[in-house]
Amino acid sequence: MSPRKNPYAKPDRFTIAAKRAGFPARSVFKLEEIDRRARLLRGGMRVLDLGAAPGSWALYAASHIGPAGKLLAVDLEPLRAALPPNAVFVRGDALSLADGDLDRFAPYDVVLSDMAPNTTGSRVTDQSRSYELFMRALAIATTLGAPGSSFVGKIFMSDDLRAARSEVRRLYDSERLIRPEAARAPSMEIFALGTGKRA
Repeated sequence: MSPRKNPYAKPDRFTIAAKRAGFPARSVFKLEEIDRRARLLRGGMRVLDLGAAPGSWALYAASHIGPAGKLLAVDLEPLRAALPPNAVFVRGDALSLADGDLDRFAPYDVVLSDMAPNTTGSRVTDQSRSYELFMRALAIATTLGAPGSSFVGKIFMSDDLRAARSEVRRLYDSERLIRPEAARAPSMEIFALGTGKRA
């Protein structure tokens, strides 16, 4: 696909604003909108950020939980941002890391997952892999999240979305979908939010 036709090639207003604000990626505005609409992050919270690279979500969350909060960021790829003292980065695959590698600050008040598969060009394959990542993140949130905690997970829209939402509803008091304004128009991504994790 030529740069002229590729909607991801040219920086948009979110990309430019993120750079100006010191964030490595425009994805910060997705979390900012989710946080604003759901009031997720507060001072002193413990947060797990899965699929943290390049680091925008981790930086945003760490700043909102403040010095009394704790954040563990996890990704296969290194971060492109230096984290503040209240945050720690672990490089690894959330699909294979044991819960014991992720429980440094558990139980967590919020589990975030911006994980997405490396796209293959096959819509069905990409959707299936996204569902797998979402369900792994949800399983981690179920195990390591505190009672009453919240979960935010990215998933590609597909026939699997219904099953994913059903599982969130089973585990949390409230479930909703949010597609942030900063999501690019061609993207299949949407975020499922669960609040009030059942004990």
